[in-house]
Amino acid sequence: MGYNQENYRRVRLEYQTKFLRAEEAADHRRAELYAISPELAAIDRQLSATGAEIALATIGAGERWQENLEVVKAKNMRLQEERRQLLMGLGYPADYTDPHYECPHCRDTGFVNAKMCTCMRRDLILAGYETSGLGELMRTQSFESFDLSYYQEHNGDRKQMKRNLALMRRYAEEFDHTSPNLLLTGPTGLGKTHLSTAVARRIIDRGYDVYYTSAVGMFADFERVRFGQSTEEAAEDPRRYTACDLLILDDLGTEVTNQFTNSCLYTVLNNRINLKRPTVISTNLTGKELQARYADRITSRLIGEFLPLRFMGTDIRRQKLNH
Repeated sequence: MGYNQENYRRVRLEYQTKFLRAEEAADHRRAELYAISPELAAIDRQLSATGAEIALATIGAGERWQENLEVVKAKNMRLQEERRQLLMGLGYPADYTDPHYECPHCRDTGFVNAKMCTCMRRDLILAGYETSGLGELMRTQSFESFDLSYYQEHNGDRKQMKRNLALMRRYAEEFDHTSPNLLLTGPTGLGKTHLSTAVARRIIDRGYDVYYTSAVGMFADFERVRFGQSTEEAAEDPRRYTACDLLILDDLGTEVTNQFTNSCLYTVLNNRINLKRPTVISTNLTGKELQARYADRITSRLIGEFLPLRFMGTDIRRQKLNH
């Protein structure tokens, strides 16, 4: 399991910036008050020396070290109280000169006791949403919003789709690098994209790097790289198809198929299979249509390395329009 490394670097930099901003703002407030109250500056100098006094109290003190330590602690507490009263007398809250961190738990470092703070985990999840390729789909398409009432019960459609829903929910909850590849097949408008989005959303929440794209979009990225027309961002995309923990490739078969696209598809599938990085593919094509459209080395992997899930029913978009 691993967050997208570019997201991780960006979020870590944001946290470093937040931390430094909070510290610098506190320094500015202290300087502002020192100019108003030299007495406060004197108290802070005495408090800064407390660390050295504690060390001196315990060195060579023999049996009296604890007594000496209590004396220093008492002095520290007295200075803290004087400082608090002075600030309040000047009309400022007692914590005015403290750094005001966005997260009081990790103090904007992103970590608590060497473990990632919940705030940083949340920001990495949100970053994962942004870079997953799913955009607004994640706001509306989840397991909870998948409506089985659109599938007929009398002909077995609902039973099949209920099975698909349960399997993909379990897939998302148990996902790791040993998870199988999935091949979602069936006509358009039956929920393949919806359940793929729900899977992506849950797996991102669990801390994995997910990338969603259409087949047309993926081949366009490879095409730009091929002809040297890519921006730096686009040039990274082909590598991401192999590097992400889960690749979701939507609408396979809608692209123009030729020797180049066949080669790209084979490279992505073969690399991901060899690296044990799962892939979810959706297509409107049947098994026979896949065999007719793609080279044997591709269809052998789609048939032999992917668990097929058949989506059945009537186009939900049309049903909604008719109501």
